[in-house]
Amino acid sequence: MWGKDGPTFLELAHQALSGTARGYDLLAPKFEATPFCTPEPVLERTLSDLGQVRQALDLCCGTGMSFGPLRTIVTDRIVGVDFSEGMLAVAREKIGLSQKPQIELIHRDILSFDGGAAFDLVTCFGALGHFPEQDEPRFLSCVRNALKPGGRFVFLTSDLPPLWSRRRIVSRLFNAAMHVRNALVQPPFVMYYLTFLLPDIERHLKWHGFDVAVHRGLFEKPFDELVRIVATKR
Repeated sequence: MWGKDGPTFLELAHQALSGTARGYDLLAPKFEATPFCTPEPVLERTLSDLGQVRQALDLCCGTGMSFGPLRTIVTDRIVGVDFSEGMLAVAREKIGLSQKPQIELIHRDILSFDGGAAFDLVTCFGALGHFPEQDEPRFLSCVRNALKPGGRFVFLTSDLPPLWSRRRIVSRLFNAAMHVRNALVQPPFVMYYLTFLLPDIERHLKWHGFDVAVHRGLFEKPFDELVRIVATKR
């Protein structure tokens, strides 16, 4: 699937029937050959005009796709956090002997991570669907607690698609299948689409103490529906 380097249908089925962390452990060696990861040109465009920062935190860092673009703007330290040891193993191979900026990887559930208000920038790419609606407040509190005053949380989202659009129908069908799967099979595999969407996420961010800038029109097709959010901690 998706070419000779991507996972087969049976491998994806095995992943989906595993728990979330175990599923990504299995997928990790082929993850970057799937459409599930955010392409590097999109990451570069998202981060390129933010200016230099000293310390950045990448939540759900996966295989470290964002580390290359982050290295161009981070001067001192990048911390990547993920709950999949398999994904982090791939990320470690990428880091190599890099000394500057320092890159640190942490194996942990994001919702239990305490960033200690140490970071100028927090990012999260392609992973917000792992936080169901009931966990969004905990996630945003985690982000806020990791940022210094004036620090920024940067991520990509979109507007809610039209009711009868292909994207909305396919996403709702996928989410329904996930709910059925998780009702029947344990441990659950938590991944849902159409989460953290505008306009609701802007309202939630403001309630959690962020000033929100919404940047449209940054990306060309097929990524033109993406919207960059820069949320600054008050």
